[in-house]
Amino acid sequence: MKTLTSGVYLHLLPEKKYKTIRINIRFSQVLREDNSTLRTLLASVLETNAKNYPTQRHVSQVLADLYGASFGINVGKKGTRHIVTVSMNLVNDKFLTEKNITQKAISFLKEMLFAPNITNDLFHEETFLREKENLLSYLKSVYEDKQTYSSLELQKLYFKDPAQGIPSFGLKKQLEKVTNAQLVEAYTEMIEEDKVDILVVGDVTEEEMVSLFSEFPFKEREEAIEKVTYQQEFSPVIREKQERQEISQAKLNLAYRVKSSSVSEDYFTAVIFNGLFGGFPHSKLFLNVREKESLAYYASSSLDTFRSYLSVQTGIEGKNRDHVLHLITEQLESLQRGEISDLELLQTKANLKNQFLMTQDSPQGQMELYFRQVFLNECITEEMWLEKLEAVTVEDVSQYAKDVRLESIYFLEGVTHEN
Repeated sequence: MKTLTSGVYLHLLPEKKYKTIRINIRFSQVLREDNSTLRTLLASVLETNAKNYPTQRHVSQVLADLYGASFGINVGKKGTRHIVTVSMNLVNDKFLTEKNITQKAISFLKEMLFAPNITNDLFHEETFLREKENLLSYLKSVYEDKQTYSSLELQKLYFKDPAQGIPSFGLKKQLEKVTNAQLVEAYTEMIEEDKVDILVVGDVTEEEMVSLFSEFPFKEREEAIEKVTYQQEFSPVIREKQERQEISQAKLNLAYRVKSSSVSEDYFTAVIFNGLFGGFPHSKLFLNVREKESLAYYASSSLDTFRSYLSVQTGIEGKNRDHVLHLITEQLESLQRGEISDLELLQTKANLKNQFLMTQDSPQGQMELYFRQVFLNECITEEMWLEKLEAVTVEDVSQYAKDVRLESIYFLEGVTHEN
């Protein structure tokens, strides 16, 4: 890691097996109730054009001239942080007759970030209005997808911190009120105050990358010192919410508080527990709720280790709600008793190992693993990762499962029409 200025860091992952160079510039700030929506719209506006590339056609032409380089900006969140990621993928000019493509690509990134299409302290109005409308349409479509809608409603029900309950891409009701001036303020805050991590994967040298990225006019900034991981206090009361809508398939989603597992040996136990519970086709939820009992169109679990949050998603017939809830509880209790066969444990570890090795075969996958370590201030090699995964025992999973607590139940059922 190389410090370019206070709060701005360059991370180089030298790799000769790729013919491309992958660049991610990640801006992270403390997650607030008001910043997810603003930063999502900001990502869309910044991605569209810039002062020297005033239309999408101009941006596309530059990328074409860079031998079909790709460029995009997206948002996400991890624990207590909201993250805006600027990505670029380009052919390494070591494999081209034309040179300086890498230099031109990084200059393009500099233009897009530091010379946005702003005049008189406002973004180009037509761009602002168009991207705002596009994002409103996207948010509407998200909430029309009832599987996604149910998942988001469950998070809102579970998390006591309103910021944690808001999706990384924001809320429609907030977006409708966003002004152009507010968006410029959000841009200034991101550029001047966010922690910045520049990650580069490819056959490049540190000297070259430091020289090119030192041209970016980043100012010194203070880093947030709050914990990256989030875990809310245990609640003895199970929160429940039930809605009725015009749908044919009911959704029963459950939220569990789990033992903190982002920066501990329990991480590997946690991911194996999730795989056995509902993460894979051989999991207990899939086999016993969906296949054996035929009570669910789908049944799975997912784990967010940054927030100690486990969720179960099912699509069911509304009349089977109580039976399905009982069956899900039975599967958790089975894991708590350590009822795990050697084959189940072996399959789960094999699937997790394959997922891990596949991600290591892609530049983005390598970046994600590395960024996780940077984020959590930990260091683990590929060999160590596989060893720790293999070391997890049935007893480890059983003990971990005993700390899993149901805290929220969200049920979306269809409206019954009488003849």
